[in-house]
Amino acid sequence: MSRPIIIGAGHNGLVCAAYLARAGLRPLVLEARDEVGGCAVTHELMPGVRVPALTHTVALGADVVRDLGLDTQGLHVTSPAVSVCVPTKDGRALVVPRGTAAAVRALAPWSARDAERWPAFVASTQALTQAMGAVLGQVPPSLDAPSPSEMWVLLRAGRKLRGLGRQGLYDLLRWGPMPIADLAAEWFETPALRAAVCARGVFGMQAGPRSAGTTAAWLLQAAQEGHPTGAVTVVSGGPGAMAAALAVAATSAGAQIRRTARVARIEIDDDGVRGVVLDTGERIEARAVISGADPKHTFLQLVDPVHLQPSFRQQVLNYRAHGVVAKVNLVVTGLPEVAGLDASGMPIEQALAGRLLVGDEPDELERAFDCTKYGRMSDRPWLEVTVPSLTDASLAPAGQHVLSIYAQYAPYRLREGDWDSGREALGDLVVSRLAEVMPDLKSQVLAGEVLTPLDLERGYGLTGGHIFHGEHTLDQLYAMRPVLGWAQHRTPIHGLYLCGAGTHPGGGVTGAPGAHAARVVGKDLRRARA
Repeated sequence: MSRPIIIGAGHNGLVCAAYLARAGLRPLVLEARDEVGGCAVTHELMPGVRVPALTHTVALGADVVRDLGLDTQGLHVTSPAVSVCVPTKDGRALVVPRGTAAAVRALAPWSARDAERWPAFVASTQALTQAMGAVLGQVPPSLDAPSPSEMWVLLRAGRKLRGLGRQGLYDLLRWGPMPIADLAAEWFETPALRAAVCARGVFGMQAGPRSAGTTAAWLLQAAQEGHPTGAVTVVSGGPGAMAAALAVAATSAGAQIRRTARVARIEIDDDGVRGVVLDTGERIEARAVISGADPKHTFLQLVDPVHLQPSFRQQVLNYRAHGVVAKVNLVVTGLPEVAGLDASGMPIEQALAGRLLVGDEPDELERAFDCTKYGRMSDRPWLEVTVPSLTDASLAPAGQHVLSIYAQYAPYRLREGDWDSGREALGDLVVSRLAEVMPDLKSQVLAGEVLTPLDLERGYGLTGGHIFHGEHTLDQLYAMRPVLGWAQHRTPIHGLYLCGAGTHPGGGVTGAPGAHAARVVGKDLRRARA
């Protein structure tokens, strides 16, 4: 039997390849770019300075790290003690440490009530996300005819959920469909703290804090990172070092990776997949193809429509993947001062080791989203900023720092103009917005780059510029990701599978979709050999 082909050497494709290789299946990975990692890459922005090109934090599962022996490949991760820093308009800055006791002490000057409620909020969140772990850590069961093993998985998940008790189950059922702004308001009175919670619920989403279902997206983020306002984890050497470790794990187990090998189409006959054709015209035979590309790209660009049922193709067309995130990377002289941090009593190097949120109340985030509804870049986007050079000095020379910035909302489709002509204005807007909390920033910038949603589509293969391969909404999660009836990584075409973030459990640098897909593909191929 020919070796399986994996389309794309993003982190999920590499995880899938490593697991399949360890099972003796020797997959061939075809990567269109000249480097592996997909969105998890590190590149040089100016001589001697490297930046996380797109993703700046990772949440690779502990089971993936253990199974693939990534720690022996030199993978080193750092988890700063601070979750988020939120400068406010009154000249202060709210700093939320990762630890519960430290967070209570930090919140007390802002609100005695919020400080008192924080431990219960953390405990409730952790209880729900730990129970969700049984669901996130398994391939969704077949809806039509679940196998005995799938029924056992469901029973185990049911026992986890039952362990939540009556109140926990009530919270899970009630919270999921809620707007994240409503949940934050129920628990807290400090606007900056509410904004910090809301930001995790709308990150990467074409939704505002008052959009229904954003609490479900927040729960998914909290489950990945283990903290209600996010817990930054960075890789020494940038995310590209993680991709390099995954590539070594895959190739040392027997996988082959070919760079600059762009797949133009997937060849299919009446029996299913036959292989792929590269843009050079080269044909590579295979009876199993696993696509790490997003569902829209896979089915609408690589597969001839004649091989898809019209109803399924319509489902894919309706799958929502409209990106709203732009990425700006900056190199600066020195560490920019942040307004209000002096009063926090925390050293700036410690306060900025986590995330910096520019947008200090839920309504500010919601107003930023309003612009997107009308096809406009937000006048005052909210920003998520990290300073990876604080925890990884290898990224920049002494005296310089790297700022990695997500800007939201930047709609993929603009009503007027286009991103090619608006890229420079977007960069200026983001710098000006960040300068509101970093007053000396503009004079400190040495170099920068701007990645619009269109750039994310062109350069990273993200259809619609969507960083998660599709919205994290209730109708596009679990057994409905990417579409109802096809959430087990298999597709209507025999031998064609999906392993990217457009499958369960979704986006984020977890590696879970790739690991799940490898289990499904391995089982099918072993059955075919028997």
